[in-house]
Amino acid sequence: MPKIDFYILQDPSPDARLRFACRLADKAVDQGLKVFMSTSAEDMGRLDDMLWTHSDRSFLPHEIATATSPSHPRVMVLIGNGAPPPSHVGLLINLADAVPTAFETTERLAEIVDADNQRKVRARERFKFYRDQGLTIESHNV
Repeated sequence: MPKIDFYILQDPSPDARLRFACRLADKAVDQGLKVFMSTSAEDMGRLDDMLWTHSDRSFLPHEIATATSPSHPRVMVLIGNGAPPPSHVGLLINLADAVPTAFETTERLAEIVDADNQRKVRARERFKFYRDQGLTIESHNV
């Protein structure tokens, strides 16, 4: 079962959770982990764009997940809305509203909670779900 971390963001800006997810993915890749970012279809393009531009000192090889992904072994980050492929189970960053599919196959799971009240309610539901499964959860105020 994965180690689960909830990151509670103080930044109220609309893209705070996506920016934080990019930084978290960057840090994980530096540690040698392959990352799957689970998000909604409408956020995929924005997240893809942000991964290109989030840092002027690094580049994260990434792509949007498809049935044949990843296209190259150097792709360290996949963005999608289904289950992470076996190649990218080091860190699952959940930006979606529901418990991610096949989360139990990952080493680590990061839940990012921003200031949006509706997303906070859904994050609390996911927290309760993980707790009821007997999983260890850590919370971090960022």
